[in-house]
Amino acid sequence: MTSVLPAVFASLLYLGAGGMQLMQSSQRDIVRVNSVSILGSIALVFHALVVWQTIYVDGQFNLGFYKTWALIFFIINLSGILFSRYRPINNLLIILFPLSGIAVLVSAFGPNTLITDGKYGLGLAVHIGSSILAYSILTLAAAQAAALAIQDYHLKNRISGGIMQVMPPLQLMEATLFELIWIGVVMLTLALSTGIIFMEDIFSQHLVHKTVLSMFAWLIFSILLLGRHQLGWRSLTAVRFTLAGFSLLILAFFGSKLVLELILQPM
Repeated sequence: MTSVLPAVFASLLYLGAGGMQLMQSSQRDIVRVNSVSILGSIALVFHALVVWQTIYVDGQFNLGFYKTWALIFFIINLSGILFSRYRPINNLLIILFPLSGIAVLVSAFGPNTLITDGKYGLGLAVHIGSSILAYSILTLAAAQAAALAIQDYHLKNRISGGIMQVMPPLQLMEATLFELIWIGVVMLTLALSTGIIFMEDIFSQHLVHKTVLSMFAWLIFSILLLGRHQLGWRSLTAVRFTLAGFSLLILAFFGSKLVLELILQPM
């Protein structure tokens, strides 16, 4: 298992970067914030090795339940590091980095459950790529929504210390959330459209629940964006819609893979 050593290195580096971000946030240390990005970027390199060695095996693609975790969190972290360069989402890395450390270990040590020949056409490749991007960006949006909920709670209860000292202004937190949702919805729209066009069996028995749940998630996020534009929805309303849509996506993607590959897997 050649992916084990890179997975261990990536996991340790992620834990170190997450701990460093936590310390810097608690101490309001802005000068050394780049050190988190550097350490996280090094972890991302080892993470990429894990993804390559677990997803692409002997000319075939392994997109099973265990192996997909590393791929999803790789895209999440890459997007998070890039997005953090112009939006204050660094504190999300406190949670995302340790979860990524767990994800690479699960992918490295988990069994193979779904191997395909990797002969995808352009349309199907776009569908898979846009689906992964949508899940990743909307995961960042869900984490941002959770942070926004905490900030809203502290403001309403007039709690000024602790985490409030390192949180950006509420308006900026909300703006960042809706930027992430916009990007995620565009990717999800592309994923659903290409799936309907290029997959003949998207509404077949083993995929219909995944398709329907993803469509309901798209509807929830779209209603939220429309409500933001027309009615000025914000704060806890945005949080509730975001977490509801994200929950449906989790059920659509990982829930369906869990049932199909592990529970209903023929013995």
